[in-house]
Amino acid sequence: MSESGHGTGAAPRAISLSISDKPPEAGLYLVATPIGSARDITLRALDVLNTADVLAAEDTRNLRHLLDIHGVAVRGRRMISYHDHNADRARPAIMQALEAGQVVAYSSDAGTPLVADPGYRLARDVAEAGFIVRALPGPSAALAALSVSGLPSDRFLFVGFPPSTAAARKKWVESWISVEATVIAFESPRRVKQLLENICEVEPNRDTVICRELTKKFEEVMRGMAAELLERIPEEGLRGEVVVLFGHPEEKPVEETDLRSALAGLLGNMPVKEAAGQVAARFGQPRREVYALALEMKREADG
Repeated sequence: MSESGHGTGAAPRAISLSISDKPPEAGLYLVATPIGSARDITLRALDVLNTADVLAAEDTRNLRHLLDIHGVAVRGRRMISYHDHNADRARPAIMQALEAGQVVAYSSDAGTPLVADPGYRLARDVAEAGFIVRALPGPSAALAALSVSGLPSDRFLFVGFPPSTAAARKKWVESWISVEATVIAFESPRRVKQLLENICEVEPNRDTVICRELTKKFEEVMRGMAAELLERIPEEGLRGEVVVLFGHPEEKPVEETDLRSALAGLLGNMPVKEAAGQVAARFGQPRREVYALALEMKREADG
């Protein structure tokens, strides 16, 4: 070992890897594809894309381009376009292929199928029909963003794309803003500023991370509070693919009204001691104080 800590062995060399020509058992294979760098494809994904009887994709042009990059020939195989707007029309053709004992590979535009794309309905119907459904894990924009965000990853919630209308967006934010988890959202680069404005109306100090162009040449990660990032983003928005993450909600002081409301829902169904114990654990409060409040409420109720 040299003084710099690096080994003194031979320099790295290029390694040739092979793509299998042995098809897997018949079924539907959900193939994760790169979100930016084409080299993020897995060997198993290439094996299945090379041997599948039918190639289904959210956009067959994108899949054909990926196959060209890796030297996988289409060889006249059937390619089926399957996306939000034609899913009901395209699904029967895929089911017929499976009924004929064929291998069907499905890929979304980028990343892992079923994450914010129509593939889940296909997987559901195929499974209900008794056919095999297999996942080929790989790139995922949501998980890549979580990995580099620096936010807690022990509990996270993926909420997809925000609705387009103001009223629906407000309701969407309200549905997850208080959840004790890191929240992951996809957003149009042009509407990121609008999303941050929605958050700042409720919690401007929320820890926020914006990941742009993950795995690509101009990858960027912006970190700060929602209000800080709102000021940094130009009016026209950003460019490229965007993932936005929000840390856990701010801790709010527990008010007596919160404890009373929680106890009220329990005291009629269980002993005072048990109700007090549950509420104390939920709010992180001393059991003795919550028990005293529960006794007071019971006396008030008894008149």
